[in-house]
Amino acid sequence: MDKHVLLRDLDIPDIRELAVYQANDGYAAWRKALTGMKPDEVMGVVKDSGLRGRGGAGFPAGLKWSFLPKDIFPKYVVVNGDESEAGTFKDHQLIENNPHQVIEGVALCAYAVQAGTAYIYLRGEFYEPARPLQKAIDEAYAAGLLGQNILGSGYSLDIHIHLGAGAYICGEETALLESLEGKLGQPRLRPPFPAVQGLYAKPTVINNIETLANVPPIVLNGAQWYRQYGTEKSPGTKIFCVSGRVNRPGNYELPLGQYTIRQLIEMSGGTIDGCPVKGVLPAGSSAPILPVSALDTRLDYESVQAAGSILGSASFVILDDSVDIVWAARKMVRFFRHESCGKCTPCREGTFWALRLYDKIVGGHGSSHDIDMLADVANGMANKCFCLLGEFATSPILSTLKHFRPEYEQFVREHQNGLPNTYGDQLIRDHAISVAGGSVVEVAY
Repeated sequence: MDKHVLLRDLDIPDIRELAVYQANDGYAAWRKALTGMKPDEVMGVVKDSGLRGRGGAGFPAGLKWSFLPKDIFPKYVVVNGDESEAGTFKDHQLIENNPHQVIEGVALCAYAVQAGTAYIYLRGEFYEPARPLQKAIDEAYAAGLLGQNILGSGYSLDIHIHLGAGAYICGEETALLESLEGKLGQPRLRPPFPAVQGLYAKPTVINNIETLANVPPIVLNGAQWYRQYGTEKSPGTKIFCVSGRVNRPGNYELPLGQYTIRQLIEMSGGTIDGCPVKGVLPAGSSAPILPVSALDTRLDYESVQAAGSILGSASFVILDDSVDIVWAARKMVRFFRHESCGKCTPCREGTFWALRLYDKIVGGHGSSHDIDMLADVANGMANKCFCLLGEFATSPILSTLKHFRPEYEQFVREHQNGLPNTYGDQLIRDHAISVAGGSVVEVAY
């Protein structure tokens, strides 16, 4: 790629400033829509582009917009910037370094569905990056690009920022809506779906920040321009977050389907000290781990799914041979146990007992029976939880057992008479964090 579609701050210094953004086609798509396009035409070009949601599910964005009934008002746009998935930090860079493109995308979405109010929901820890985003919103109001009767079009739009309280569950869209309404952040029963009864029981579109940041260049340049990147089923570019045991962790924007996991690791400077790759988490803790045999998998939704995992938010955590799989799996399960909202029994009890079993094994008191019991607990949760958090919690258990069962057996054999002090120290530290009520959002390997 000659130029970035999303991470334009890497090409254009100070693009966060309104004048610089406007000098580089900023708000040109917004002006084009308001002065020469009907709402359905904006929705149509996004549909034709094939843009898929970048928050995890990969559902077509334009199709999602079309589900809103046309005759019910008010309507709302809610932007999911909770970004609590371990290893995910793409939205952070967008709102901090290219905020006007996010705002323009939100505005175009709102115009397409004829919503008069939009809320950008950010995780509570984002109070620092929320400042440049709020500054950009204020600048847009001052320039007449938001507010009443925008550019004399007769269309009005207000955008507000809402900070959550640091709960992973609020990344689930209906729990996010509950939180936004001032309620306990727990998922809703569906149907009704948010498109029909969302925020304040009114029709609502919920999209990820990265998803909406794609909309301005699509509307400005057309659907076919966008489809020059990516594949037929996974068009466009995607931001890949790379962390873990690599030399250059960070965000990498690439066309979907044109590179492999192996090439992404090479772009990230390879593994630390050149250690062999052991496994890859392609969507943070939520995705089944992929073994080294899957390194030549292409980076698109279909290929990663065919390899046995999900692309999700494309938060790639690279594990090399220095990482103990049992330790890593326990850390991920502890994260899900900590973040379970407790609404449904399979997730609440399943994560509790899974962590108890991991603590027993890591504490040097495990057996092969306990390994089998881990699989039983995870299978007891699968397809039975109220929302996807419980389903995601089974991924680190079932996928590591599938690909690394011998490591579990070896761990049990080697530590039946107690563990080295390093493991005990780590358990004490983890317990202290839990007792202190600390938020364990990141997964450090």
